[in-house]
Amino acid sequence: MTSSPGFSLDSRLERDSSPLVDLELCSVRLMQDARYPWLVLVPRRPDAVEILDLAEPDQLLLWDEIRLCAAALDRTVRPHKLNIAALGNVVAQLHVHVIARFETDDAWPRPVWGIHAARPYDAADREVFSSSLLRNLGIGRASAF
Repeated sequence: MTSSPGFSLDSRLERDSSPLVDLELCSVRLMQDARYPWLVLVPRRPDAVEILDLAEPDQLLLWDEIRLCAAALDRTVRPHKLNIAALGNVVAQLHVHVIARFETDDAWPRPVWGIHAARPYDAADREVFSSSLLRNLGIGRASAF
């Protein structure tokens, strides 16, 4: 669960999200927008921009970790739809969004980007949501950040 030498998190990802847990490959982060249950997985490999930049074993591990996080998010909030995307048009560093969507959410059916200013979690709601996610990931709070 360590970073590769030379890895550093893009400042925009650091600013817009908070750490949830480190898996074997990815740092799993919670986006700071309470409107949307939204995780970002960032493989801790330097200079990775595309999934193809990862060694094949890391590519397979990334998909495993995406499935793990998507399933945990699904169990936690029971969304209408899960959106999974690795876009990188604004932040080049390889990262994968896993977003729970509801037909009643503020952006439905459009993408969540650029619709509204982010609405930060209040501390209590963030703690409850994070604890539920970690439980559904099979991770105790002591193992997380």
